[in-house]
Amino acid sequence: MSSDAMITHLVGATALILIVAHTAGRLSRLLGQPTIIGQLIAGIALGPTMLAEVSPRLAGILFPPALTPVLTGLAQIALVLFLFAVGYELDLRVLKGRARSVVTVSLAAFLLPMAAGCGAALLFHERLAELGAPERMTGSSVLFFGVALSITAVPVLTAIVREKGLAGTVPGIVAVSAAGLIDVMGWTVLAGTLMESDGAGGLGWRVRLLLLLGFLVAMLFGARPVLRALLWRAGVDPSMRLAVLVGFAFASAWVTNALGLHVIFGALLAGVVTPRERGGTLDPDLVRPLHDIGLLLLPFFFVVSGRSVEIGALDADGVAALALITLLAVSIKLVSGTVAARLSGLDRHDARTVGVLLNTRGLTELIALNVGLQAGLVSGRLYTALVLMALVTTVLTQPLLVVVRRLREREERAATAAAADAPGARLPVGDAPPL
Repeated sequence: MSSDAMITHLVGATALILIVAHTAGRLSRLLGQPTIIGQLIAGIALGPTMLAEVSPRLAGILFPPALTPVLTGLAQIALVLFLFAVGYELDLRVLKGRARSVVTVSLAAFLLPMAAGCGAALLFHERLAELGAPERMTGSSVLFFGVALSITAVPVLTAIVREKGLAGTVPGIVAVSAAGLIDVMGWTVLAGTLMESDGAGGLGWRVRLLLLLGFLVAMLFGARPVLRALLWRAGVDPSMRLAVLVGFAFASAWVTNALGLHVIFGALLAGVVTPRERGGTLDPDLVRPLHDIGLLLLPFFFVVSGRSVEIGALDADGVAALALITLLAVSIKLVSGTVAARLSGLDRHDARTVGVLLNTRGLTELIALNVGLQAGLVSGRLYTALVLMALVTTVLTQPLLVVVRRLREREERAATAAAADAPGARLPVGDAPPL
């Protein structure tokens, strides 16, 4: 394909992706769901599930095979920008004053789903291999399935907490803080799963591990003071600061990708070490454009991910796997999060809310699955089932919150009625009994 033809296809595909995805995202918001739900559905629809099924010729014109590397590159750029912003906003200082509750909830809501996922991978390896798991079950394969069940999506969870008015409440704060720790643990384990195979240049995992440790030390102890000295001095133009930091994020992503990990780890790390304003506040001149650009380009990631999803290819075994995986993912998160929150001192109503919120997997789960797909840890019908599991568990968050709220209201009415009917209970003259 000539360069002119490639540009023509890319421009047309970009127009279609942006219009369809952002329209679907808007419709999703109107239905009370996060934006990424609509965008993910749009990405799946533009792949083999719908577009290629309805009109293979049109799909071939809009998304020719030669265009795939370009779209993949745009998807990786979107991920770097998005996760750089996520890392920059990650603030573990929220543990102060509520460390016991947050640590207890995060450990339980990570380790129990992790154990359930690893156990399921070992017990049902033969059946999973038929659906798209590796034929030879390695430590990386087992850990990947554990991570797939333990992830919680901080960005989507934060949006839901704000929309539901839970931002300043105990369950909202505990859930968001615990989700941050869960993702830190999840990304760490996921990085470990990618260190087993030989990396680029034939470097063994031990050499790559030493290089990675050296890079981590340089980033954690050297990058922040250097960036502050260069970019946080008087007279530095905000646009210049943004450009240098974005370049810094891509350089960090390049290093981790070259070491056999993935660009997302370097992007997250770059965000974590980027200095904040005095007092620990976020720089609005950095956060706002990162959000705008990241959200604009994320549909490319959804489309690239959706091209590997074929819902029509799910046979009876695939549908059964989807049902079982979803049931396991929802139940283990709800139970572990709720019980841990209750044991850490929250009342039963707040504990249920925490358990429901931690079940949100959303975009973070999709990113982890995409990493596993590229690493050969999952493919085919199993990848489709896991993507749909991420979609279903996120969609369930809103209705489950409604159920928890109504259950709380019903229990409060029952308690009030029981108190009014108790022996010796008196109502003031002229007062009606509570409804």
